[in-house]
Amino acid sequence: MINLDFTFVFQVINFLVLMIVLNIFLYKPIRKAIADRAATVDGARQRAEAVDSEVQEKVAQYEAHLKEAKGKAGEERSALRAAALAEEAAALEAARKEADSTLATIRETVAREAAEARTMLQEQARVLSKDICEKVLGRSF
Repeated sequence: MINLDFTFVFQVINFLVLMIVLNIFLYKPIRKAIADRAATVDGARQRAEAVDSEVQEKVAQYEAHLKEAKGKAGEERSALRAAALAEEAAALEAARKEADSTLATIRETVAREAAEARTMLQEQARVLSKDICEKVLGRSF
């Protein structure tokens, strides 16, 4: 059986004093440090989540602006292409008309020069035939 004497009471009191001292000097500061660290980690986590959501929002805005800019660029490119095609068609039409008028002028010039050459050759042929006849027949016409 257990003897309850003075040493047992002394050991219980000693144990309680030790628990109080350890609680004041060791356990409370450790629990406070752990609580502070947990609060710091939670605060950092919340700030990180806030920054992450802000970044995702800005990325979404950036992508929206990028998509809008690409759309505008596509529209502008289409408009410029249509304008360039219209300008090209107008330039080709002008060049074709100029080529047609130049060709017509050249044809007229060639026809006129051919007519002049024909007239001149006919005149020369008459003169040559007259000279040949005079030489062959020995008399002048």
